[in-house]
Amino acid sequence: MKKVLSIAGSDSSGGAGIQADIKTITAHKMYAMTAITALTAQNTTGVYGVEEASPKFVGKQLDCIFQDIYPDAVKIGMVSSQEIIKVIAEKLREYEAKNIVIDPVMVATSGSALMVEGAGKALVEELFPLGTVLTPNIPEAEALSQNKIRNCQDMEEAARIISSFTGGAVLVKGGHLLESADDLLYEQGKSIWLPGKRVDNPNSHGTGCTLSSAIACGLAGGKSLEDSVKGAKAYITGALKAGLDLGKGSGPLNHMYAL
Repeated sequence: MKKVLSIAGSDSSGGAGIQADIKTITAHKMYAMTAITALTAQNTTGVYGVEEASPKFVGKQLDCIFQDIYPDAVKIGMVSSQEIIKVIAEKLREYEAKNIVIDPVMVATSGSALMVEGAGKALVEELFPLGTVLTPNIPEAEALSQNKIRNCQDMEEAARIISSFTGGAVLVKGGHLLESADDLLYEQGKSIWLPGKRVDNPNSHGTGCTLSSAIACGLAGGKSLEDSVKGAKAYITGALKAGLDLGKGSGPLNHMYAL
C-alpha cells in the first residue's frame, strides 16, 4: 500500500486541513499519516482560534514517521510560523523526502489569515525549493508573484515568476477567474492548460487541501505530475458535484462520494 504524509493544521469541523487530507488519501486507497502543525477552532463560517504545535514537537512527529513508515509522497498545507517551517524543511532534507506537494495556505476560504508575520518569507526561502509542485490559487499566486491576475495571460506570467524562485512546477488554480475554472500547470518552462468546468456549488471549504492531497496520491502511485493533477481535478469535481450541504457557511466537500 502506498503511503502519503500530510503536514498541516487540524480543522475541528472536518472539512479542510488534516481531516480533509486523511479522507482524500483514504478515498484513493492509500495509507494516510499526519504531522499536525496547529489546532484550529473553525467551522464553515470562519476560523475562531489557532493553537500552534511547538517546532520541536512537529520535528518529533516527522522523525517518528520517516524512521518507521517512509512516505511515498508528502503534502504540506498550513504552516503558520517561521520556526515550524524551518524545522519541516530541515527534516525533509534530512530524510530526503520525495514527491512533495506544497499548498501555500495563507488565507482560509472564509478569509481568515492563517500565517503569522515573517512566515511567508520563510515559506518561500525554506520550503518552496523542496517542492515538486506548488499549488497556489489566484490570490496566493498574486501575492507570490507580486502581479495582478485578471486573465489567462496573467496566470502564465505569475507561474513563470513563481517558478523562477522555487525551481519546481507550479499549478495556478483558476477557480477565482470569472470566465472559466481552467488551471495552469507550469513545468520546466512549459505551460499546460487543464480545462475545468465550473461546478455550481457554494460549498467549497477545503478544496485546496483536497486537491493538493489528491495530487500527492497520484505522485505516490507513480503517475506523472500532469496525470496526477488531471486525476486530482476529476476527483475534486466529483466531490463538488455530490452536492453535500452542511453548515451555515461555505460547507465541506463529500470526499467519499465514490463509496
